[in-house]
Amino acid sequence: VTVARGVLLHPITMGLLLQSLFLLFLLLLLDSCLHPAAAFPKGCYPSEEEGLKTFRCSNAQLTEVPRDIPNDTNKLYLDSNQIPFLPRDAFRDLPLLLELDLSHNAIARIESGAFQGLAEHLHSLDLSSNRLVSVSKDAFSNLKAKVNLSNNPWLCDCRLQELIRAVELAADSSGGIVCDSSTQEEHVGKAFLQVIADTDLCNVYKKTTDIAMLVTMFGWFAMVISYLVYYVRQNQEDARRHLEYLKSLPSKQRRSEESSTISTVV
Repeated sequence: VTVARGVLLHPITMGLLLQSLFLLFLLLLLDSCLHPAAAFPKGCYPSEEEGLKTFRCSNAQLTEVPRDIPNDTNKLYLDSNQIPFLPRDAFRDLPLLLELDLSHNAIARIESGAFQGLAEHLHSLDLSSNRLVSVSKDAFSNLKAKVNLSNNPWLCDCRLQELIRAVELAADSSGGIVCDSSTQEEHVGKAFLQVIADTDLCNVYKKTTDIAMLVTMFGWFAMVISYLVYYVRQNQEDARRHLEYLKSLPSKQRRSEESSTISTVV
């Protein structure tokens, strides 16, 4: 009987075990469908710091802004990578972003609308130590964040002046905005805020433009006058030659030519 019971219990136990394994597999499959694993770029990982959801991609050798960033991220670190430019809508899926660190990259161009969707919450934007030379103020349209623009090879001109007046600079960062080049040679190497404290670069640009327009208009005017003078002199020369020709003709032929000329004129 004992042997018979053992023989009967063995297939039953195996059946229950297989059923349990099958149910476990279904649960795992269902969980993976409902909560798919995030495919983060290599070197990137999510964390929580001071109660804020953080996503770190520092020193991850990135060449573009990652697309698989959790949309509930509050703090995003993309510093110390090789990102060359920021395209339009680069952060549009991050409506809760408070801090964005893009320092120590190779950013040389920022398209208009790159920070679109961040105006509501973003309060800190770090673009220091990049390759920014000139950026339109429209790239930061409606952005209320404090911006760090230090340690970039800036061209000091009216465009930069308009940008600086359109954004709120991060504390203690203004001294790091230095003229790497300038429309006026004497400004190179100086802090930009010091330059615009003494000179309004937009007024200088306007005056230069006005002078260029005046020079251009004077040039066109001189060309018109020159052409008119040439035209008058040429007609005078033709008239003189015609009169000399008429004088050289015999009297009868000359009268005939003169009458012909008069009849033609009439």
